[in-house]
Amino acid sequence: MKQLNFGIIGGGLMGKEAASAFARWFVLNDFPAKPVLAAVADLNPQILEWYKQIPTVNQLATDYHELLANKEIDVVYVAVPHNLHEQIYIDVLKSGKDLLAEKPFGIDLQAAENIKKVIAETGRFVRCSSEFPFLPGVQKVIAEYKKDSFGKLLSIKSGFHHSSDLDPTKPINWKRINKFCGEIGVMGDLGMHACHVPFRLGMFPTSVYAQLQKIYYQRPDGKGGMASCDTWDNAVLHCEVELNGQQVPMTLETKRMAPTETNTWYIEILGTDGGVKYSTKEPKTFYQFRREKEQYWTKTDLGFNGPYTTVTGAIFEPGFPDCFQQMLAAYVAEREWFKGDRFGCATVEEAVMSHRLFDAALQSHQAKIVKNISH
Repeated sequence: MKQLNFGIIGGGLMGKEAASAFARWFVLNDFPAKPVLAAVADLNPQILEWYKQIPTVNQLATDYHELLANKEIDVVYVAVPHNLHEQIYIDVLKSGKDLLAEKPFGIDLQAAENIKKVIAETGRFVRCSSEFPFLPGVQKVIAEYKKDSFGKLLSIKSGFHHSSDLDPTKPINWKRINKFCGEIGVMGDLGMHACHVPFRLGMFPTSVYAQLQKIYYQRPDGKGGMASCDTWDNAVLHCEVELNGQQVPMTLETKRMAPTETNTWYIEILGTDGGVKYSTKEPKTFYQFRREKEQYWTKTDLGFNGPYTTVTGAIFEPGFPDCFQQMLAAYVAEREWFKGDRFGCATVEEAVMSHRLFDAALQSHQAKIVKNISH
């Protein structure tokens, strides 16, 4: 079994998820490569303390350049605020290492294009993080759509919702400040989740009319005062896509303020003859629409069945740690040339295309116009 030494830059929430997935790698059946977490870099020494319990980690650094100088590291997963993406991603690439990048792949379109340019120059293998498509329900949506049995498409909807920001006493963090998160706000934070599957199915918007909302303009600063909160909280993008010579409406939603939604990813594709919908609100349940003599929805409970098989029985349910591990497996499999026809991580092109969409959405909202999008 080939071993790949991974480093993590940004050891917080997502870094710990990656560490957990690496530690459980033995649950994957007959997987011919093994990632090993060998190094972690984070500005906060207290965060690094958590990684001392992992026996394979032999380097902890508060300066990520020390990790990049480590010749034993093959791949680096970077999970840092958006304003740091461009510099750190480029430094990783120029150090001769491959990259698993967190979304949105730069703070804005220009940063994303700059990163893409260096990828072309260095020839490194790079993919962008997006976990939810690896759930069985989403894979079922993709498989049914590819059967081309929906007739003429009527509508496409995809989105990702949170609700914790409805609490006005929730302290501010970097995702609520433009200079760290970016002018695109919630679209940068959650947008790749909404875009990944439609983009992979060839649903690229040709135009967008955006409705963006800022709900709370201030939040507690955690020090007894208030701080300015200037990012977009909710975004609804009314898009048009061209499929088989037909113009089809597509709605993409990213919301931090969606009542009752803790962490909800959803998709719905409807046509004249059939359709599908799935939401993590009902994580086991897959809905399929059929038009015969009568019209009806069928509901199917799905078991544990990701693109990469595991020791977990099909009678059980997958969760976020499972789809995160499946995403990492897809990254490793594609890098090592054994992915086959299984679903893959978000590509560089898809990440840059999402930025083109978000940039057009900002212009659309500001001018209250439908904005065309170049491919």
